[in-house]
Amino acid sequence: MIKDKRIKKIKEYVMEHESASLDELVTVFDVSKNTIRRDVQELVDNGELKKVYGGVSAIHKKLESFQDRQVRNLQEKVLISETASSFIEDGDFIFLDSGTTTIEMFNFLKEKNLTIFTNSIDFIVRALPYENLNVISIGGMVDRKTNSFVNPRNMDLLKDYNIKKAFMASTGISLVNGVTNASPNESELKKTVVNRSSEVYLLVDHNKFDKYGLMTYCGLDEVDYIVTDRAPEENYQEFAKQNNIQFVIAE
Repeated sequence: MIKDKRIKKIKEYVMEHESASLDELVTVFDVSKNTIRRDVQELVDNGELKKVYGGVSAIHKKLESFQDRQVRNLQEKVLISETASSFIEDGDFIFLDSGTTTIEMFNFLKEKNLTIFTNSIDFIVRALPYENLNVISIGGMVDRKTNSFVNPRNMDLLKDYNIKKAFMASTGISLVNGVTNASPNESELKKTVVNRSSEVYLLVDHNKFDKYGLMTYCGLDEVDYIVTDRAPEENYQEFAKQNNIQFVIAE
């Protein structure tokens, strides 16, 4: 196995198993311990894994404040949100997830006639002056890190709705761990939305690939469209072909 491919496989293995010893990696990949040490060190130096006693472990992506995340890669977020908004037509009933990319969709939706189910407090506040936007919120506890309602008491309310299009956010995605989220309080809501939606659109910039958060809320194969700012690596494109997922590149 060539070096680049082996390093990629090592990373995927550690992400799937959370951690691995050097001896374990030697056995799995059938190479010398010196080779494993060099490969692992490269992954550590790149910030993709962290060293622990006797081996390495995966790095969980922690949830930063909404304000910190909102200003990062803003141009990409706007491009992605504009492209995603082009799939929405007058009269649609959609779910709009809380997130720093999905909130950018507001400026491209505010003139349309829509019914929008959302847990995003920012979207609800922005939509107040627009009578053409019929906004439904499930309510619940306020999570200030995500500017959203979480832990809704009445999940059955959501299960009564047939959502046409869901526009979802994610902390990170990977072929191993699927679509993930750093806030466990939001995960149950996200799972239910994906299950109740005819079409699922995932909005992620290129930095979210091969990253993952604390909770997986759906498999990557449950997504219909992935809207991003760059064409992904070949393994993601092959997975998309096999699972009828359409990549939409915002340019």
